[in-house]
Amino acid sequence: MELTPSAHHDTFTRDHLPPPDQWPELVFDLPGLRYPRRLNCGTELLDRTVERFGADRPVFHDATGGVWTYGELRERVDRIAHVLTTDLGVAPGNRVLLRGPTTPWLAACWLAVMKAGAVAVTVLAQQRAQELAVMCDMARCTHALCDIRTVDDLVKAEVPGLRITTYGGDSPDDLLWLAAGKPTVYEAVDTAADDVALIAFTSGTTGRPKGCMHFHRDVLAVADTFSEHVLRPRPDDVFAGSPPLGFTFGLGALLVFPLRAGASTLLLEQAGPRQLLSAVVRHRVSVLLTAPTAYRVMLDELDGHDTGSLRRCVSAGENLPAATWQAWHERTGLRVINGIGATELLHIFISAADEEIRPGTTGRVVPGWQARVVDRDGRPVADGEEGLLAVRGPVGCRYLSDPRQREYVRGGWNITGDTYVREPDGYFRYVARADDMIISAGYNIAGPQVEEALVAHPDVVEAAVVGRPDALRGQIVVAYTVVRDGVPRDHTTREALRDFVKARLVPYKCPREIVFLDALPRTATGKLQRFRLRGPE
Repeated sequence: MELTPSAHHDTFTRDHLPPPDQWPELVFDLPGLRYPRRLNCGTELLDRTVERFGADRPVFHDATGGVWTYGELRERVDRIAHVLTTDLGVAPGNRVLLRGPTTPWLAACWLAVMKAGAVAVTVLAQQRAQELAVMCDMARCTHALCDIRTVDDLVKAEVPGLRITTYGGDSPDDLLWLAAGKPTVYEAVDTAADDVALIAFTSGTTGRPKGCMHFHRDVLAVADTFSEHVLRPRPDDVFAGSPPLGFTFGLGALLVFPLRAGASTLLLEQAGPRQLLSAVVRHRVSVLLTAPTAYRVMLDELDGHDTGSLRRCVSAGENLPAATWQAWHERTGLRVINGIGATELLHIFISAADEEIRPGTTGRVVPGWQARVVDRDGRPVADGEEGLLAVRGPVGCRYLSDPRQREYVRGGWNITGDTYVREPDGYFRYVARADDMIISAGYNIAGPQVEEALVAHPDVVEAAVVGRPDALRGQIVVAYTVVRDGVPRDHTTREALRDFVKARLVPYKCPREIVFLDALPRTATGKLQRFRLRGPE
């Protein structure tokens, strides 16, 4: 597909798109997906929504009861955009790292980066210096906007040439202090619909992150498919959920979907299951998006909580067991919308709502998308047979200079790495991951990355990390470890190793169990036999 002339002065992202013959086929059959050639998603989500619904509507709520209106958000976004382009010298196409807890200010920064024509690289507030350094290097980040409370690890990453600007502090060079004196109107950069808007990082089975590049039109496409046709939000909805804005699940659920519909969203810095449940009651949340683990935990806490405001519940991030669906339905009367998405495709592409839901299945293909189940050679398998899930639609995988593009895209289809069965009536049923990825409580965890962190400890000789089935989280991370002679295989050593990993990786990647072995199981040629570690104890 021929690309539109870019508005980017810094052409790094377009220069590093995969070659055209490695792109998946894109599908724009749905009338709502026929976007103009020039498009800025920040303008569409904010300015166009204000034009349709007015500036006085609430857009963001926070845990303290604070409320921003659409008009206030637009003024703050435009002021920040002025700071980006004047004080900080951000040029269209520059990559801007965004880091902080999920707050209205982080969301405002993301929208400002969009309107300034730059490329957002949103990461998790919990990620450590080593992880940040790798992502900044891969994306060639030139600037960073960082919540003052999470800046330490970013500084420790020592990224060459990265200009870090904090927000939420009290110094004269704080982003919000600088923004206070700027004009309240900013003319957004006239980006092309196929200019890169964001780079979202995910981890493959090797542990090396993959940068997924998404266009301005892609941001709108996930709202105009899953959100519009399955979720079907209303302007009076209040969204809330557990995924942070650093995940594409959270970006869609907490920012793109509500703004596209003229609704509002509750942005929580702490969004564990019990905190979510309390927030639903206090803020009268009507649309809740989280992982199956959270629904299972909240089931035990429902007594005494008035969840009558809820009308939509969405589950994604891992497979939703039929038993969890049924229990939630019995207790609340709500039918949880299950869904599967991927960072490579930005959001959910198979799902079902209301009477079309069939517990135990993911659902049907979302309007605007296509899916089938194929064998290892890409040939469709018969309904009822297991195979690899293949998907295509208005958004496709475009890795940032990564040879794994050829693995993910085959024959014009995105191969998600999931094993599925398509039933004769068009419902898709999840079987398992097709690779070694551990999925725990909705988080993807690459075992080799955890192994690398463990082996860096001076007392560890070797380590192997696998996922073990768990009733609450789907899987838990289990590390099989060989330690040096003389090192005690006890609780103290286990805790020391956990603390060591937590200092290097996001805490959710830390092993929940550490098992000490004399040696890891290997073949005669020295290859690790992971299947033996996944077997019975």
